[in-house]
Amino acid sequence: MATETVLATAVSNGKSKGCCKSGPGYATPLAAMAGPREKLIYVTALYSGTGRDKPDYLATVDVDPSSPTFSSVIHRLKMPYIGDELHHTGWNSCSSCHGDASADRRYLVLPGLISGRIYAIDTKTDPKAPSLYKVVEPKEIAEKTGLAFPHTSHCLASGDMLVSCLGDKEGNAKGNGFLLLDSDFNVKSRWDKPGHGPLFGYDFWYQPRFKTMISTSWGAPKAFSKGFNLQHVADGLYGSHLHIYQWPEGEMKQIIDLGNTGLLPLEIRFLHDPSKDTGYVGSALSSNMIRFFRNSDDTWSHEVVISVKPLKVENWILPEMPGLITDFLISLDDRFFYFVNWLHGDIRQYNIEDPKNPVLTGQIWVGGLLQKGSPYKAVGEDGNTYQFDVPQIKGKSLRAGPQMIQLSLDGKRLYATNSLFSAWDRQFYPEIMEKGSHIIQIDVDTDKGGLTLNPDFFVDFGDEPDGPALAHEMRYPGGDCTSDIWI
Repeated sequence: MATETVLATAVSNGKSKGCCKSGPGYATPLAAMAGPREKLIYVTALYSGTGRDKPDYLATVDVDPSSPTFSSVIHRLKMPYIGDELHHTGWNSCSSCHGDASADRRYLVLPGLISGRIYAIDTKTDPKAPSLYKVVEPKEIAEKTGLAFPHTSHCLASGDMLVSCLGDKEGNAKGNGFLLLDSDFNVKSRWDKPGHGPLFGYDFWYQPRFKTMISTSWGAPKAFSKGFNLQHVADGLYGSHLHIYQWPEGEMKQIIDLGNTGLLPLEIRFLHDPSKDTGYVGSALSSNMIRFFRNSDDTWSHEVVISVKPLKVENWILPEMPGLITDFLISLDDRFFYFVNWLHGDIRQYNIEDPKNPVLTGQIWVGGLLQKGSPYKAVGEDGNTYQFDVPQIKGKSLRAGPQMIQLSLDGKRLYATNSLFSAWDRQFYPEIMEKGSHIIQIDVDTDKGGLTLNPDFFVDFGDEPDGPALAHEMRYPGGDCTSDIWI
């Protein structure tokens, strides 16, 4: 693509091709690191699946320590329907459009995973109080593309938006694929070519310099929407594959079977440097971090670089408890990655300056099933049982386990929520159905490595006006390391 070649050249030079004005985002990842400190975070907050007959909403949280409303929800944009299960979000434009002065990072894209609706939210008119701009109805999506259960969205340099969809309207994985929306959220078509849909869908990341997009695998909606059942894994209703696509044509050119080392590969990230042909994927059930990389013949391979060992436990549903890696991210300078173990309850920091050999530099327990006071206990090699110390914040205990994370542009502050998906929350952490979710902030040592809980930051979604809510993914108005892609 000629346009991508021009933009890639501009990015590699650290500036945009325009004399006076550039597009949204930043010219390079390192330029993004020098961007302003975050003052607001948008957070998806749910009542779907909680038993409360209320619509999900987008919460605006004040994260400016100089503000009198610091560490609190300052606005709630309620959706017009009930039962959406707002999940992951994305932007209509991001740093992939930095060379296009006509592009504008204005709309936050909110797919309703269960309802199939996609909301476009105007965050520019009043960043502190976003408003609903448009609703893309599931009927239109299904009629034009056959897709349903929208999950991850990314903006494209063309101005279009690409949304992964995890099944057909009946919840079968066989109908999944990728939805193309134009710049005004009109349904265009499927992106994947006929017969080139992934085996299962979930997350994806594209890398134009190597003409590649890679998508991951969760499972069939008719399985995961009912809660997690290990038998469904044996029945083939969950994935263990990476799908390698030709970019931007939408033709699948390779499927990588991760096998038992890569059951439920969820989040995927390339390194931010667009000249690097490697990245990582977190395998939830196997609890492995897997590196993928390009070979000299343009095929792709993988290797396990970190294995989180399951812990022997007492009183739980299984004799061993996996960590369950449900989210991870990479700092904008590609020096560190961070991942969560939702069941064990820890967040880890690794130095990845040698991408093949991550080195543990920080670890902190901020919840989990094995915290002190829990009915579950880990069993050591000596047969003695133990639990983890989890601190309180402002006199309140930390509930559930760390789940979604977001990193400040400068890499010094890590935010974490604790809701995964309502049906799974109810199954593994039923207390947050009654007590609600929360957001915590962790201070990051970016020199030597290290993680420290901030005792002054705690956003309690148990205190919401309509009752306890579930907080999931977070976005900054100016973009972040999990939504911006450089070309």
